[in-house]
Amino acid sequence: MRKRRLIGITAYVLSAALIFACVGREASYVQASVESTSKKIKDAEELKKATEEMKEATELKKEGLKDQKQELESYLSELNDNLTEITENISDIEGKIAVKQEEIGTAQDDLAVALSEEQNQYDLMKKRIKFMYERGDKTLLTTFFSSRSYADFLNKADYIDRMEDYDKKMYDNLIQIRKDIEVKEEKLRTEEEQLQSLKKQAQTEEKKVNNLVTSTNGSIAQTDGQISAAEIESAAYEAELAAQEENLAALKKQLAEEQAMISKAAKMAWRDISEVSFQDGDRDLLACLIYCEAGNQPYTGQVAVGAVVINRVRSAAYPNTVSGVIYQKGQFSPVASGRLATRLALGATTACYQAADEAMSGATPVGNCLYFRTVIPQINGTIIGDHVFY
Repeated sequence: MRKRRLIGITAYVLSAALIFACVGREASYVQASVESTSKKIKDAEELKKATEEMKEATELKKEGLKDQKQELESYLSELNDNLTEITENISDIEGKIAVKQEEIGTAQDDLAVALSEEQNQYDLMKKRIKFMYERGDKTLLTTFFSSRSYADFLNKADYIDRMEDYDKKMYDNLIQIRKDIEVKEEKLRTEEEQLQSLKKQAQTEEKKVNNLVTSTNGSIAQTDGQISAAEIESAAYEAELAAQEENLAALKKQLAEEQAMISKAAKMAWRDISEVSFQDGDRDLLACLIYCEAGNQPYTGQVAVGAVVINRVRSAAYPNTVSGVIYQKGQFSPVASGRLATRLALGATTACYQAADEAMSGATPVGNCLYFRTVIPQINGTIIGDHVFY
């Protein structure tokens, strides 16, 4: 009798030690997870701050680009005003050149007329001289003998002298007129050349301003592109900040849940797998859940999903049956979506049944993990395939 009581006490002590060891392991794991999550929150807050600073720098850059664009547009307006003024100046010069060319044409016509008159006068003088002097003194003698008196002779001689003077004066006058016209034409040509030079200078300036206009338009377009890029970059930072805010919220929520688990883990008891009783249908239920959650995952991942269910059954924090754990509200999405019910009607694969058998016999490639989800950077844990177990 005493021996039986001793065996019972020993079994109780060993069982209690096993329970406390499990509780200790789970509490240690959750505490480590809390510390890891706290570090992630700190890192996420620092990352968010850095993102905010980069966004602010981008906004400042964008405002600077807008100021630069405004300055360029003001400069472009001045250039366009200068270009208009230069164009009007060129048009005015071209008008003056046209007038000068018309005046030159008139002067050339006048010169042609003057040359013609000069030539005519010269021809008349030659004819008179030839008529008067081609016979030498005979003409004068004829004039003397044909005169009625000496006075008449003097009058005739004086007439001849006056005719010669008139011819000479006319000829000299025509020569002067021709020279004056030539001088005038030369002056007009000089003035035209000066105007052409002014026009050329204005056209050079016009080309220079046009190049500046083109260059400034290009700078404005480039600045517009930089502003658009800055706006896109700012929007990207805004989206990144929103994602980081969401991530921070999720991490803080996770931290709160994990902290709650510390308190719960300190109080809850864990059963050994030998103490778990399975009901009819548990194997099918677990195999089908494994199929829905990890049917496309490695076999070890399938066993791990089954182990999470069994760990919850063993933990005092969850229902103590397979069906109670699986159908607990809000825990497994295939239950809510109806996929699990459909799969139960069809059955699971051989591998999923084998994984369920291993998990129900106590096999666990993920220790005492109670959760799993698709892999995300924010959660540390054991990664198998596409899932992280924690």
